[in-house]
This record gives sequence, C-alpha cells and structure tokens, in this order.
Amino acid sequence: MNNEKKIVLVDYKMGNYHSVSRSLHRIGINSIISSEPETILSADKVILVGVGHFKKAMENLYSLNLIDSLNQYVMNEKKPILGICLGMQLMAEHGEEGDCSGLGWVNGKIKKFQVEDTLRFKIPHTGWNQINIVKKSALMQQIPDCSEFYFVHSYYFHTDKEDIILNTTNYSNNFISAIEMDNIYGVQYHPEKSHDQGLQLLSNFVNI
Repeated sequence: MNNEKKIVLVDYKMGNYHSVSRSLHRIGINSIISSEPETILSADKVILVGVGHFKKAMENLYSLNLIDSLNQYVMNEKKPILGICLGMQLMAEHGEEGDCSGLGWVNGKIKKFQVEDTLRFKIPHTGWNQINIVKKSALMQQIPDCSEFYFVHSYYFHTDKEDIILNTTNYSNNFISAIEMDNIYGVQYHPEKSHDQGLQLLSNFVNI
C-alpha cells in the first residue's frame, strides 16, 4: 500500500468524514480532512463525502469558496475524485431536493425515489443491498458482482449516458448505484459502512 499519496476528504460541514478517515486508516492510508482550497488542489486523490440535503450542501460549498478549487482539480487537472452518497449526487447537473443546480461534472439529475409498494419498499432506502457491476473498472477490482454494500438515501442518480454507469442496484426498480467518467468516480452506497468490500473499494480508489 502506497501511504505517500496525499488523500484529502473535503470538509464542507455535511459529511461523515471521520468514519471514512478511520476506514482509510484501517487499510494503512493516512488522510487529511480540509476545507482549504490549497490543500484540496495539492491532493493526489480527493474524496467528496456527503450526508444530508442537496441544496444545503451546494450552499456550503459556495460559502466555503470550494467550487472553483474543486472545478480546477476535477475538470482542469483531471485528478481522481470519489463521491460517496450525497457526494456522488452533487456531481450531477441538478437535484430535485431543493430544486438546485449541482456541480455539473456529469450529465445527470438526482431524483426522489417513487415506489408503488410502500409497505415493502420504505423510503429512505436503508440497509444492505447488492450491486451489479455493469462495466470493468479499477474501482471494482477484487469486488465480486452481486456484492452487498450499505445504503441510506431517498434520492438516486439518473442519466441517459449509459457509458458512465458503473453499478446498478434493485430497490423496487433498478437504479444507478455507482458512476465512472474518466477521473470521476461516484458511489451511492457507503463503503465506510460496508465491511471488507467497502475497504477494498477505498483501497482500489487510493491505488488508481
């Protein structure tokens, strides 16, 4: 494991950063939690963790002056970034939660779950569920198809760009549970809560 890489978790006051940091530490990776643009730009890898409301998250990113540095890091310098849960959703063009524009890195919109059988399928979608691996990816190395990961969300990622879909999951209907586009990776589930498979995914990202 290469522990010399600089891994930065973006602190925009809406994430379980310490849980992800502890998971990284378990696999021998030190990380930095920061809201400083200079620290983010100097990172080898960035992780955008997120829990909470889409519009509030975007407001926090703006108020902390993080938008320009994130755009520079992701779109200009093309360095790897991993979005987790809300962090992945923020990569889209628009979110229904708060009717708000996202970062716009990836073609897609964030929509609220609509289920017919509300007795069987509760919203938020909470708990363990399987992922289907749609395409080959360094992020999925040594993770078997149909592995289980832990989910907590009421909104999901929708896109017409099939080539960016990395994982799908079924909950009443199939939805996109991970995306990949060039240097941009996003997972709807929580690898930091997903035991060995989650640690494997974080290790894969660090070593991309």
